[in-house]
Amino acid sequence: QVQLVESGGGLVQAGGSLRLSCAASGIIFSRNAMGWFRQAPGKERELVARISSGTNTNYVDSVKGRFTIFRDNAKNTVYLQMNSLKPEDTGVYYCNANNIYTNSMLWGQGTQVTVSS
Repeated sequence: QVQLVESGGGLVQAGGSLRLSCAASGIIFSRNAMGWFRQAPGKERELVARISSGTNTNYVDSVKGRFTIFRDNAKNTVYLQMNSLKPEDTGVYYCNANNIYTNSMLWGQGTQVTVSS
């Protein structure tokens, strides 16, 4: 079954940490750039972090120095380590896979992150 399954969301106080995981199945994981997007209430979905099929990463300015994206190709999993969380990080976080050869896209179902002040 072709799917991305996110986990690790939850409720945390400001300054705390969470690690999100996204497990892929049914795709050739190593051929995909992976991304984490988030959507806050009333706002558009935005790219938070992205990792290439290799190790190149990029981040939205608001999370630089606090979030780290990394992947484990042996486990077909991408992670988002989130430290020093702020209330403005609240939202639904979505995992995305983008095949670098076909440009096909796959989305997970999302996981809720809520940061209380």
